[in-house]
Amino acid sequence: MQLDRIVQFHKTVGDVTRIRIIALLKNGPLHGQALAGKLGVSPPTVTHHMTKLREADLIYERRDKNTIYFYLNEKSLALQARAILTVGDGGADASGDPGGEKTLDRMAVLRNFFTKDGRLKHLPAQQKKKRIVLEHLIQGLEPHRKYAEKEINEYILKFHEDFATIRREFIMHQYMYREDGIYELNPPELWEKP
Repeated sequence: MQLDRIVQFHKTVGDVTRIRIIALLKNGPLHGQALAGKLGVSPPTVTHHMTKLREADLIYERRDKNTIYFYLNEKSLALQARAILTVGDGGADASGDPGGEKTLDRMAVLRNFFTKDGRLKHLPAQQKKKRIVLEHLIQGLEPHRKYAEKEINEYILKFHEDFATIRREFIMHQYMYREDGIYELNPPELWEKP
């Protein structure tokens, strides 16, 4: 997927109306009627564009009674916009350390959260440590290979019994991509950065 995902992101934002929606949502959440009024388009047109933006993970919604409010997913927008600049650099930061973490810190975190036989005790609450643990867990997955959900679950079970939470963390932190129940490892340049 990876390069396809970058291309899809740029196709999604390559529409004047969608760029205007992103600009409006940058100022705060809005509901569909408000967006239609501000853009001068019909509600079905807004629905069409919101579907495209949702598919690209650029917006999310929250319901308040009978009204659905749309929010800009600024974190995802920033990650996807930056991804094109890092294609091919291996995901290393300026220090040359992949993921931007110091090797000694990584080893200490791994010792604290994994048993001697390689089982995960629990996921860290601190985001920096959680990223180190998740990056360690995905090392056994093959790039460019498509995995069924059952395969991902079986892989995670080797480390921890709560495969659903860890699988969700892989997606939330951009380590993996999911489409129609098929999972694929993202290249390091798309991984969530601190």
